[in-house]
Amino acid sequence: MSHSNNIQSQDHLGKNKEVSYKRTPASASDLKEQRFSNKDRKAFKRKWREEKLLAQMEKDKKIRLEKEKKLKEEEQEKQKKDQCGRAYTVSIALPGSILDNAQSMELRAYLAGQIARAAAVFNVDEIIVFDENTQSRQDKSEFSGLKKPGHGNTQLFHILQYLECPQYLRKAFFPYHPDLAHAGLLNPLDTPHHLRESDTSQYREGVVLKKPVSNKQNAGSFANIGLKQEVHLNMVVPPGQRVTVKLKEQTPEKKVLQGVVVSPNEPREIAGLYWGYTVRLASCLSEVFTMSPYDENYDLTIGTSEKGKLANDVEVGAFKHALIVFGGLKGLEASVESDDKIKTDDPSELFHHYVNVCPNQGSRTIRTEEALLIALTALTPKLTAANRLTATS
Repeated sequence: MSHSNNIQSQDHLGKNKEVSYKRTPASASDLKEQRFSNKDRKAFKRKWREEKLLAQMEKDKKIRLEKEKKLKEEEQEKQKKDQCGRAYTVSIALPGSILDNAQSMELRAYLAGQIARAAAVFNVDEIIVFDENTQSRQDKSEFSGLKKPGHGNTQLFHILQYLECPQYLRKAFFPYHPDLAHAGLLNPLDTPHHLRESDTSQYREGVVLKKPVSNKQNAGSFANIGLKQEVHLNMVVPPGQRVTVKLKEQTPEKKVLQGVVVSPNEPREIAGLYWGYTVRLASCLSEVFTMSPYDENYDLTIGTSEKGKLANDVEVGAFKHALIVFGGLKGLEASVESDDKIKTDDPSELFHHYVNVCPNQGSRTIRTEEALLIALTALTPKLTAANRLTATS
């Protein structure tokens, strides 16, 4: 017996009729004539609900996966920013009396410029200028340069502040002062926060302007950040203050440049940018330690002297705030001796490490500006390695 798609059959009248197995769409009248049972109708609705639920679940799954992907990308971006940031700080302390040995006002300014350049090159976050002599200990007949004793401290303090400030803000913060007479001729620091008008950066330093805000509902202040256009800040800040501004993404509907006032530490901690140094004036050596701006104080202190142990033998552990102290012409011993608040005559007892950064020196003395470069060259790799191991562990 042969099989085919079409077969011949005979109806009740005895006539031949061709039967097709192909499904043909039913007409509207045929559908109306059909009668479905309640069971069939419920089964149809159940199937329809199941199909609709599956489609909604598929849609929700797609939305959830896209959301998880976006959150994962944001987390990776945050981790990337955290990895490139720097959580620890490095501070240096040195006596201002090193300027008193300069032979002219120009050389005094140039010496201060050398200190600022060294700090910028090695990413120093704080410079402390301390007085290594007290009035009771000073010999008035001793030669101390062109100015009276103690003047070197304030002059170094002023020049360091001036050089750290971005050029477009100096007129707002530094009126004419004799200490800054030759500061404009010094080499610029050219640090990341010394931005030109054409430079692109998410962060900028600015000065708050005395300018009214027209939109009272969106109160804030305006600041000059070195661009042709002033920035509108997210908060009210007294005029004349220096602020660190994080620029928002500019949108076409907002014609005014928008910015957020952030901590000066954020560019270093988040973006890994060196954002200059702060300057602190201490009346004596002991005040260098006791007046720390950090809540945790300095948890790593290093003194430099030719009587210390070799810097290569020093093992630095994890730390948050490091302090490296340099002596003047007579070394740290003279600073310790003149400070009545220090109860020891041995400077090594004040520090975690007391190091000699230049063994077998050919000259009888190493000037402080020379010791600064030598010490930071020797110690910076150790400080960086110590915190890199901490971050990865």
